[in-house]
Amino acid sequence: MSARATALERILQSTREGLERRKIEVSSQALSDRVLSAADHDDVGERRLHGALRQPGMGVIAEFKRRSPSAGTLREGADVSEVVRAYERGGAIALSVLTEGPNFGGALEDLRAARAASELPILRKDFVVDPYQLYEAKDAGADAVLLIVAALAAEELASLYACARELGLDALVEVHDAVELQGALALGADLVGINNRDLRDFSVEVGRTSLLMAQVPDGVTIVSESGIATAEQLRGLREEGVRAVLVGESLMRAADPEAALRALGARGCAGVDRLD
Repeated sequence: MSARATALERILQSTREGLERRKIEVSSQALSDRVLSAADHDDVGERRLHGALRQPGMGVIAEFKRRSPSAGTLREGADVSEVVRAYERGGAIALSVLTEGPNFGGALEDLRAARAASELPILRKDFVVDPYQLYEAKDAGADAVLLIVAALAAEELASLYACARELGLDALVEVHDAVELQGALALGADLVGINNRDLRDFSVEVGRTSLLMAQVPDGVTIVSESGIATAEQLRGLREEGVRAVLVGESLMRAADPEAALRALGARGCAGVDRLD
């Protein structure tokens, strides 16, 4: 890998290395057999994240994330069950759990713990490059996965998208510019995440969502990701047609995640100025 590789390229390299190790521990066939024989595979027609996002008002997908390459550790000794229960009390419509290890300190065990602690829809947030990770997500209790357009060739994205839907997983297709947005729309994605963070260098520009919204057709549900921390930001995004925001760092850093989530005033929160 070039010394000038982008942050995304470095993460994808470590992702592929970790994936190969996990495939040795549990073969693709063994994982597939386990998932396909599980009782909850009977609910493949249910799109829980999609349903949550289509409800009236502005929703918050609250993220459990241990650390960030740009910000370091976000919450010392974070307990998954404690945090996600606080999110649920605070009015989150869904959860996002960061499972990437080398750069974000996450693990599939965090997702399993979140599933045991909450009935909310859960998004596995990771750098998915292989169908194996979709089966891992289903096995760990996820309802949805993140597919990052910038991380995948068009044919890889299409194949993973189809596989996710076959497994009954929603796919939140993430874009950060107009070209990627068109790729997501060409795929037929109806859940699109606009990431305000540039994964090449981790810089954040919250206005990125606003710039791209004009190109989003009716029928596509938009989630704005990264750099969102205030009720004022939520109001502006709602006025532009955004259905939900994904918030992680500001909630993980908060002394009281439940109160911090309520202060955003989104749908499901108990504030007097809810965005619904």
